[in-house]
Amino acid sequence: MLEATGLCKSFGGKSALNDVSFKVGRGEIHGLLGHNGAGKSTTLGIILGMVMPDGGDVTIDGISVLSDRSKALRKVGAIFEAPAFYDYLSGWENLRILMSYSEGFDAKAARETVELVGLSRRIHSKVRTYSHGMRQRLALAQALLPEPELLLLDEPTDGLDPEGIKWFRDFILKLRDERGMTVLFNSHLLAEVEIMCDRVAILREGKRVYEGAVGGLHDDDQSFEADLEPWQEAIPLIRALGGEIPEPGKIRLPQGADPAMLVESLVRANIRVRALAPVRRSLEDLYMEILNGAGSPN
Repeated sequence: MLEATGLCKSFGGKSALNDVSFKVGRGEIHGLLGHNGAGKSTTLGIILGMVMPDGGDVTIDGISVLSDRSKALRKVGAIFEAPAFYDYLSGWENLRILMSYSEGFDAKAARETVELVGLSRRIHSKVRTYSHGMRQRLALAQALLPEPELLLLDEPTDGLDPEGIKWFRDFILKLRDERGMTVLFNSHLLAEVEIMCDRVAILREGKRVYEGAVGGLHDDDQSFEADLEPWQEAIPLIRALGGEIPEPGKIRLPQGADPAMLVESLVRANIRVRALAPVRRSLEDLYMEILNGAGSPN
């Protein structure tokens, strides 16, 4: 649905993007993950045709944004940076004015979309009375009114309370599952990416350091916390199964190894097994390993 190829961009002689490429498949949720300043918003700005790259291109459904921006973005809805509205007007009047700039205002479609985002009760109130969460819902309604096939979101849950974050997350997942919508969003929140995304591209200082399935960020090996006595006599049995001991009390077994076989071997050797608990490294641990260059699965 979307392909970024060799994106490069500098501001004032400082590189913001350096040969960034990634693909977003139709009907998937794809995350752009990275610290503030990694180049996420610059990438989204280029995709929307609001930032001109120094090199590279973006195609949406096979149409180049640089060559034919209007046609390429016809199937796109977006929330980019802080949504701007006329605070002295109602939410409804904002939608009417903003939509008239492009496809024209369809009152019936607008009512359905407003109800979909849960803003019906306050849509005729002045926007200046809206909370941050309500503004985000209004921005989402505006992004959805063109009935896009691709939704671009720039830090969509930034500043929301836990209830608002959960609502937004569930809503985006529902769009994918029920409408087959493709979503690309920027985030620095690891947990958010892990829960929502099918695939992810990780940026660091303007460079892509990882692209692939979210599941690919997790270690294939099995890690355990172990309480064994005597520990020294257990070491050869662990290694006989291809296991490693990164530190005392920790065991790592290769993919496919059966921990039950290890327990059986230990018991037969009269080694007490007080605990053998599986440990799943967090996405944050693996993310930091990639950023620190401890093994980039690029």
